[in-house]
Amino acid sequence: MSISAIESVLQQMRTTAVQTGIAPSTAAPAEAGGFAAELKRSLANISGAQQQAYAQAESFELGKPGVALNDVMVDLQKANVAFQTGLQVRSRLVTAYQEVMNLQA
Repeated sequence: MSISAIESVLQQMRTTAVQTGIAPSTAAPAEAGGFAAELKRSLANISGAQQQAYAQAESFELGKPGVALNDVMVDLQKANVAFQTGLQVRSRLVTAYQEVMNLQA
């Protein structure tokens, strides 16, 4: 997997995050910490989406007013999509690492 492929995956993650409402559309530039910082921000966004969805589901279960079932289900699905995207990125990164490690010097 090349650097351009990894950058493409990151761009897809950003686009998905913006479309699902997980991340703001004006993301911090990647040069502020590089790849590791961008990966950390993405993981924090995924975790935040999951925590928000679970909190909303708990509020619905407790019968708090103003929490609709359809909103809970949509937020849970957004969190699931974000998690699955993160899992795919992890799998691709592991594959890329293994390819680099198998290169002959």
